[in-house]
Amino acid sequence: MKASELRELSTEELQNKLSELKSQLFTLKMKKFISLENPMKIRHIRKDIARILTILKEREKGE
Repeated sequence: MKASELRELSTEELQNKLSELKSQLFTLKMKKFISLENPMKIRHIRKDIARILTILKEREKGE
């Protein structure tokens, strides 16, 4: 997701998305040991997690 799309979401939606992405990342890391179809997906999920955390920190500092 793009940062602009993420900024439109509410804080609660961002936290839900964050937990969803973290569980996907965990699953992909476990599959990596067996065989992963698209290893770049791990990188994309990690970057999405970082974007969400950045937006949440910005909102905390802004309040």
